[in-house]
Amino acid sequence: MKVLDLVYLGAGALLGAYLRYKITGHDLSLNGVPLAVLIVNLIGSFILGLSMAGIQRFGLDQRYVVFIGIGFCGSLTTMSSFAYETANLLDAGKLIIAGLDVIFNVGISVLGIFAGRAVMLLISGLV
Repeated sequence: MKVLDLVYLGAGALLGAYLRYKITGHDLSLNGVPLAVLIVNLIGSFILGLSMAGIQRFGLDQRYVVFIGIGFCGSLTTMSSFAYETANLLDAGKLIIAGLDVIFNVGISVLGIFAGRAVMLLISGLV
């Protein structure tokens, strides 16, 4: 990896981590289902789907993959916090809420990828 690639990676990671910190710093939940981690996973998945489709569509430099896909989205989204919250729900005997947490995080993240791709198809069709 070249030094400039590390700069792109670090800049993206710093921005993603900061945004995750700001969003997950709030105790958001809906009927016991944690929402802050769900929100960052949805946003990150949408941005990843959008940007990767755009990078492919427009043949952009692979440094955008390093900056957006690995750096920014990798730092913004969080599997470990999702797993931690789900484990805490299971420890507390909240099996249904833990199951919903898993379904929502995985399902919404995958839907976010497809939504981002779809938006990029619409955008690139207009360009």
